[in-house]
Amino acid sequence: MAEIKFGTDGWRGIIADDFTFDNVRRVAGAIASYVLKNEDCRRGVIVGYDTRFASQRAARLAAEVIAAGGIPVKLASDVTPTPAISLAVKQQGAAGGVVITSSHNPWNWNGVKFKGKFGGSATPAIMKKVEDELHANAMPRNGPAAATADVDLKNAYIEAICNFVDLKLIAKANFKFAVDSMYGSGRGVLARIFGDHGIKHVTIRQELNPLFPDINPEPIIPHIAMLRQTVVKEGCHAGFATDGDADRIGAVTEDGSFVDSHKIFSILLHWLLERKKWPGEVVRAFNTTHMLDRIAAKYGRKLHECPIGFKYIADLMMEREILIGGEESGGIGYGRYLPERDGILNSLLLANVMADRGKPLGQLVADLQREFGPHYYGRRDMHIPDEVKQSAVTRARADSTTALGRYRVIRKEGMDGAKFFLDAPSNRNGAEPWILLRASGTEPLLRLYAEAASPELVTEILDLGEGFVNTSGS
Repeated sequence: MAEIKFGTDGWRGIIADDFTFDNVRRVAGAIASYVLKNEDCRRGVIVGYDTRFASQRAARLAAEVIAAGGIPVKLASDVTPTPAISLAVKQQGAAGGVVITSSHNPWNWNGVKFKGKFGGSATPAIMKKVEDELHANAMPRNGPAAATADVDLKNAYIEAICNFVDLKLIAKANFKFAVDSMYGSGRGVLARIFGDHGIKHVTIRQELNPLFPDINPEPIIPHIAMLRQTVVKEGCHAGFATDGDADRIGAVTEDGSFVDSHKIFSILLHWLLERKKWPGEVVRAFNTTHMLDRIAAKYGRKLHECPIGFKYIADLMMEREILIGGEESGGIGYGRYLPERDGILNSLLLANVMADRGKPLGQLVADLQREFGPHYYGRRDMHIPDEVKQSAVTRARADSTTALGRYRVIRKEGMDGAKFFLDAPSNRNGAEPWILLRASGTEPLLRLYAEAASPELVTEILDLGEGFVNTSGS
């Protein structure tokens, strides 16, 4: 029997090899058993799915298994963004939510996410209980199956996110936007909102295509090349991209430059503190920009750092008053809305910031760099054998590792992976340079993350990191 491992946000696997209908049934059985033991099962479970190959069929199988355990199920009647499933769970008081998706992964992957009754990524404590049920091969059957109803979950979601922003102000600003759904489950949603409110826009990659031709549905370089070209060609003031299940955001400025998730998070945080003055603390993942620390400090807000994975941010949102929380991969959420990331909502909020400031996106990025110092970021994914990956992380953590190339390691942090802070020139000019080595929780790779005060230094640090990983240490 194949081993199923839960990563930072559920389980993912390669279609036909790992992601099989039998394994979907096993995971659904574990979720059903968790709900029966720990939640009010009469409240039912909501099940949704994305645009990937076999997602719709897998969603129906999961619904059948959960219903067989005596738990009522509401099954999405169409491809639906993951944050819409989370919102439905909270609005309807469901016991939890299941989404068949593999988020930003390549076309040949699929998976299962589980959402807690609070409307966000299941907390680590919940996922541990689900894992225990999986290891026990739980497959509850309580008499006759409960009812399964096909339902629309998009309209209530669109209404909720429209109420969270000022669409009249966005329309009045007369900006033009490019919308890229990357063939994912956000298809048609943002375009519909813009169209309904008279906001100028163009769209790309809205059609259903489970092969995600030529890209992974992840809103970063190189996959947003078409969006960059479209923004320039169509004379747009910004471009927004959402990932495969629409819970992450990427953006492009008016000249086609990519805006990473760190700048997006920083723009939104600065606006919320400076203009909206909403209360609450800030939480960021271990691999995100330290510009956020500077912004939070300026406005006297407490900032929390947490391990990588939005479930840790959701956990804090349950315990404290959190204004905003986000992660490196483009997932950003708001305590006053849902403990959940939402790429479509964040696209609308970025448009709202532009309208409020009267500036295209590139000017907002330039303003940030001017006020809080230059911060540049880079990431590399290394597909390497597991023994090389583990050796690199072990050596990075060792006391004997005191330098990376020509740069001395000032200090190390090990909350999640191994992070070096480096004695590099940009210490005196903006971002404190750092590099993080971390083994992915959902994919067979090692990720390198780096931040410094210039793009050139970021590239150099990543090159040195790759060299370190590829050195045996012998």
